[in-house]
Amino acid sequence: MRVYDISVGVSPEIPVWPGDPPVKLERIKSISEGEQANISRLQAGVHVGTHIDAPLHFVEGGRSVDAIPLKSLMGRAYVVDLRKADVLDAETLNSARIPPRTRRLLFKTRNSEYWARGERRFQRDYVAVDVSGAEWLVKKGVRLVGVDYLSVAPFGDGVATHRILLEAEVVVVEGLNLARVSKGRYTLYCLPIKLMGSDGAPARAILVGV
Repeated sequence: MRVYDISVGVSPEIPVWPGDPPVKLERIKSISEGEQANISRLQAGVHVGTHIDAPLHFVEGGRSVDAIPLKSLMGRAYVVDLRKADVLDAETLNSARIPPRTRRLLFKTRNSEYWARGERRFQRDYVAVDVSGAEWLVKKGVRLVGVDYLSVAPFGDGVATHRILLEAEVVVVEGLNLARVSKGRYTLYCLPIKLMGSDGAPARAILVGV
């Protein structure tokens, strides 16, 4: 059995979505300064690093992150290697030989190399799912979609893709690092922080393979 940590480490150095608050992690009490314990404070947006988008993110009245069923976030998943793709549209997905009845689908694209290189700048030309791709995923019955950058949707055109997926209650996981993972079947465990009433939350995601 092999375990792959596909989460992005959260630190002040990681890129965040333009306009979102940067990560601030500071030590507010220190043993070296006479305190009994080290205590740190974290400030960040909920859509930072590897995170879950709840339906509430784009659907008024939609589920918050704490209401997403845990069974949706754990179970068999398939990693598809699309490093040569420029966009994840219906045509690309249709020709990707994704196994039928796949319910949790993770996209490995050239985006993962940004994480592997430790790129600190936000990249606007990341590979994403367009409207036709989102419609294809819903039609095929996919219940969880994971992408290897900070949005499932293209930069500057994010609303439609998100709404198609989230209105269908497809779980969206963003900010995965799949650089060291090969295509194939795995067991996914992706658990967001239980932030009550929130439109999203950071998560720790792992894949278990044989």
